[in-house]
Amino acid sequence: MGPSALQSSTARLQTCLMMRTRPSHPHSRPGPDDRRGCSWSRGVRAFRDLVGKDTVNRWAVRLLGLGVIAGAAVGTYLGVGRKPCLTWGATSEDVDRTMPGDDLVRSPDFVSTRAISIDAPPSCIWPWLMQMGSGKGGVYTYDWIENLFGLHMHSVEEVLPQFQDRKVGDVEQLGQKGPRLRVEILNVERAMVLYSEDGNWVWAFCLYPVTPDRTQLVSRNRIATPAAGLFQRAFGVLVMEPGSLIMERKMLLGIKRRAEHLAVEQGASSSSPDGHGNMEATTGQGDAQS
Repeated sequence: MGPSALQSSTARLQTCLMMRTRPSHPHSRPGPDDRRGCSWSRGVRAFRDLVGKDTVNRWAVRLLGLGVIAGAAVGTYLGVGRKPCLTWGATSEDVDRTMPGDDLVRSPDFVSTRAISIDAPPSCIWPWLMQMGSGKGGVYTYDWIENLFGLHMHSVEEVLPQFQDRKVGDVEQLGQKGPRLRVEILNVERAMVLYSEDGNWVWAFCLYPVTPDRTQLVSRNRIATPAAGLFQRAFGVLVMEPGSLIMERKMLLGIKRRAEHLAVEQGASSSSPDGHGNMEATTGQGDAQS
């Protein structure tokens, strides 16, 4: 495109934009240009002349391709990937069973049931659940991501005796401005259920012994979003659901590693000549570090 053609296209585009945005005076008589107006198609043609037809076509193809890829990704997740995302590690029995706290949110918009098999008895898993929380034992996931949202999470590697006395009615604040979760149900070495004060979220942790030395830890979230619009719901399904899998998978694996290590230490300690249980030794280490 030569200089004269470029100047001509630029002038046409500027004129078109001015005519579209210029307010009409209620008492003025429309001239020929006003009556004719400047249609959107003329503006597109002027822009195409300015940047080049080939450039516009290339961008159109790219945008179309991105749209097809995005649509295919969304369709694949909704059709194939969503169920595994929401039920990671869980058996069909885990998904179908009624868990404590299910009746607290009766019509949830989001339900996830994720689980992990741990080679340890419930007694070696329960302490890690008791001390979960901001400013306590953390939640054993990606602390740096949690702390981007101001949650002040610092996952520990030892049992903290000062946080083992959680009871029904205790409130856990997620950060300074996050939701407040109340301990609604507490059945020692069996179930801990947290319930948000707004009544829209229930988070249950349940321990199901498989053998004396193996336990299934099941984590279930039931969340209602009554005030959410269409965009918020779509964001929740397409972004928050996969994001929650990344964080919760790390949490469950973190609890598994800690509980199995504690079980090994307790077994080694109980077979030693002094016969002391590892819980005392582990919590003593926590006292020394805290």
